[in-house]
Amino acid sequence: MMQWRVLLQKEWRDHVRSLKILWIPLVFVLYGVMQPVTLFYMEDIMKSVGNMPEGFDMGITDVTSVEVMASTVGQFHLIVSLIIVLSFMGIISKERKNRTAALLYVRPISFSSYYFSKWSGATIVALVSTIIGLLASYYYTVILYNEVDAWRIAALIGTYSLWILFVVTVTVTASALFSTGVAGTLAILLTYFLQLIDSIIGQFWTVSPWKLGTYAVTWLGSKPDSRDFWLSVVVTVIAIIVLMFVGVLGARKNMENIKI
Repeated sequence: MMQWRVLLQKEWRDHVRSLKILWIPLVFVLYGVMQPVTLFYMEDIMKSVGNMPEGFDMGITDVTSVEVMASTVGQFHLIVSLIIVLSFMGIISKERKNRTAALLYVRPISFSSYYFSKWSGATIVALVSTIIGLLASYYYTVILYNEVDAWRIAALIGTYSLWILFVVTVTVTASALFSTGVAGTLAILLTYFLQLIDSIIGQFWTVSPWKLGTYAVTWLGSKPDSRDFWLSVVVTVIAIIVLMFVGVLGARKNMENIKI
């Protein structure tokens, strides 16, 4: 535990120096706020551009706050995985490449402490950024439209946070196993592109980690199917645990490739 705490402090200092604790939350807040604000002022924007037919009505005034939040999360969902992968795909592999890890590996440290310090630092930044972004979207939706039940937002954030944990774990584990380029490509394939595939043909299955974004949005209107939802949660938790185990083994195995 002492090793993990010391390594986590080192990791946190790295995030502070690289400004990840600043720019990632700001980007997430921007994407969270952009959709409700843009939808609310869309007619004014279109009118200011000109060339609008007389009496033209876009029907945006009939949009409900639940529909706005669902649309916001949909847009948010597409970009958040990509940002997380690009931000953390070199979290371990870069230290191997520039031999920084050699300074750690020559010491009697636990490889699990090393891996989990990286995972914990990335998780804190990603989760806090996601929660702030979704709350900012909720805040502007309430101001510009009307109230959404707080328990629905809490259920949405809780479900979506598990998806964020999955994305972070895939990214950190890929970085522990492969070079930065390969890790980034693999993580994007497993999170971003499989997300897109699930959105296109995902009606043929109901249980997978890639369904969590859909189930998160479902909380806004009703409750997701209890059996499919909890099975997806269990499958995701198991996948995260397996990926962590593989990541620790990968960090240990790749020690042999570091030249001191």
